[in-house]
Amino acid sequence: MYNSSVIGGSVSTSDSRLFVYEVEGLGSTDGSAAPVRQSGSTFVTVPYGRMAEETRRIMRMGGKIVSIRAANGNNSTAPVIQSAPAASKPMAETKAKAKKPGANVPINIYKPKTPYLGECLSNDALVAEGGVGDVQHIKFDLSEGDLTYVEGQSIGIIPEGTDDNGKPHKLRLYSIASTRHGDDVDDKTVSLCVRQLTYKHPESGETINGVCSTYLCNLEPGTKVKITGPVGKEMLLPEDPDAKVIMMGTGTGIAPFRAYLWRMFKDREREANPDYSFKGLAWLFFGVPKTPNILYKEELEEMQAKYPDNFRLTYAISREQQNSEGGRMYIQHRIAEYADELWSLIQDQKTHVYICGLRGMEGGIDEALTAAAAKTGVNWDEYRRDMKKGHRWHVETY
Repeated sequence: MYNSSVIGGSVSTSDSRLFVYEVEGLGSTDGSAAPVRQSGSTFVTVPYGRMAEETRRIMRMGGKIVSIRAANGNNSTAPVIQSAPAASKPMAETKAKAKKPGANVPINIYKPKTPYLGECLSNDALVAEGGVGDVQHIKFDLSEGDLTYVEGQSIGIIPEGTDDNGKPHKLRLYSIASTRHGDDVDDKTVSLCVRQLTYKHPESGETINGVCSTYLCNLEPGTKVKITGPVGKEMLLPEDPDAKVIMMGTGTGIAPFRAYLWRMFKDREREANPDYSFKGLAWLFFGVPKTPNILYKEELEEMQAKYPDNFRLTYAISREQQNSEGGRMYIQHRIAEYADELWSLIQDQKTHVYICGLRGMEGGIDEALTAAAAKTGVNWDEYRRDMKKGHRWHVETY
């Protein structure tokens, strides 16, 4: 049986071909933190059929493969003339593939055919006097079921009534605005941040109200609501308490960011999560039309004042502020202002970027970061694709 930790000797194998790896900086072969040796080379003899596996093991342990040589019968070595096929692929991989997050995240505990009936506990207006539109913070009771969720997920709502064809309405998804413990930190509620959708009919010009958003915004406490889910792994918050979390949102796109920030900075949440004490950096860019539209304003600014070294808060208030060209200040203009600093942060592997809200902001954000990355000779499109593969670039827009 092959022993992958044999150092400097031969191994018994049915394959006559053996190869000697010269490795620098190899960590302990038993998985401990102590290295085999502090400096110099370690020699590992490997059967041909185990070369790919051994290469991955060495890379995981922080080792650098200096050379691979064929071993002959008397244990002397000769250079390998032809690369071993089994080892060629791992040797070409210069970046470790990021582990996909969310393996243990709850998904679809309740489905459309068997939804959870959650009672509306409260329905509070979020837009202050003088603001634009109607946005509600709605809290539902989960105590009678087993619906659990984590920050960054969504739930589905099935509004009452039927559509124009007499069929039940289809569910709509909404980003969860509360932490996994709920607003009351008792694991018994879930909250949403919902804007009532209104738009003009393209032909008649008649004002149309969104079916589900109108249903939710007008809910009376005590009403039972059909809830499905949770769903989603795209917007999950990294578990690393030292992470740098950059959030770019407009309007009700604040919902998942509220959940992140409450988990990071709210006193009761921090008490409920002794294994997650956030010490990194959170930076929220929040775009709204007017100051009264800054959702959760008091609590955001209270957290920023309490944790000034860990939480930065930057507003883009389109109808009250001007950009550098004299036009309205949208979130993409704020990103452009801070693009060089953001690009510096983004190059840190601990940095995650989240975008949530109106899809229209994405182009401007990319434009600003393209210019910043180009100053250092980096192609932003390629870098962003690598961030996406590494689960550091998270987008949920509509």
